Amino acid sequence: MTSRERVLAACAFQPPDRIPRFDNFWEFPEAWSDRFASPDSLTDIVIAAADETILPTQARRLKESGGWFYDRDDWGREQRWRPGAYFRETLGVALPAGTDPDSLAFDSPTLDGRYPALPSSSKDHCVFAKTGGPFLRTTYVRGEEQFLIDIAADPSLAAAIAERVADHITAVGIESLRRWNLYDTGIWIYDDMAYNDGPLFSPASFERVLLPAYRRMVARYRQAGARYVFLHSDGDVRPILDMLVDAGFDGLHPLERRAGMDPFALRERYPKLVLVGGMDNSHLLVDGPVGAIREEAHRLIDLGRGGGYIIGTHSISPEVPLEHFAAYDEACRTDGICTMSEPTARL
Repeated sequence: MTSRERVLAACAFQPPDRIPRFDNFWEFPEAWSDRFASPDSLTDIVIAAADETILPTQARRLKESGGWFYDRDDWGREQRWRPGAYFRETLGVALPAGTDPDSLAFDSPTLDGRYPALPSSSKDHCVFAKTGGPFLRTTYVRGEEQFLIDIAADPSLAAAIAERVADHITAVGIESLRRWNLYDTGIWIYDDMAYNDGPLFSPASFERVLLPAYRRMVARYRQAGARYVFLHSDGDVRPILDMLVDAGFDGLHPLERRAGMDPFALRERYPKLVLVGGMDNSHLLVDGPVGAIREEAHRLIDLGRGGGYIIGTHSISPEVPLEHFAAYDEACRTDGICTMSEPTARL
């Protein structure tokens, strides 16, 4: 099977030739290149992201002063930063408190500059489009603290802003599917809205403020022709997962083990949900030992032999020793081989 056939077999709950993989790397040092060739050889999936920002035509350098750079970014945020710094300080947002949400005009979702050519590696992988989601992207427009206040104190306003942002990024997603012809795979919505102990808001607030926007996004992607719609969210989303599944998501990533997202328990509760991830990158791949890494990889591989599962991690950080990743990689390449089967026509 090709990577595309392999991933789509798993998504259709059919046995792949081997368990598909999806891993991302913070960096790929020379020693890793000598051992593994390239990161492209270690994954079956490529995520293609358009520029979904609301004001790309207005981004510019505002000034330099006292060793600081002051910029307006593509989300309309005014930020300052110093060379070499990892984070930027946000000084202002596009839609501050007291501003009429309808007064903010977004740049067109059809701007050609939003859609780069697919990477050359895409021809050897299963490619999905990507957009953000209504929670995280609205925090960019409104400010994280202010949007959380809105959710708690003025849920009607919060929902109106989130739906406006969601409509924009959905239009970008639909255009991504069209321009890159990714209907037969689909689209992932990336929206980090939880930490290790649960969502950043109550389930009741999620249902009132964000769930309607999610339902609209998933429905519009389906109407546009996307075969699969997946959700990526860090943290523990179990308190709201029933609602997300009911909204129509086909799959969930990355199943962070440190947040209690146990793929074995999730499979029991959600037998029709495609699970992606589940390998512990925070403790097991960092601390080992090698034998435990191989054993856990084997357990996860067994979970997906009949389809419905793609092994992977949230990401591979520099904290993961090469030999620990090598043990995980070897298990994927050897234990991951399944019974060979011919892909069906619907793949």
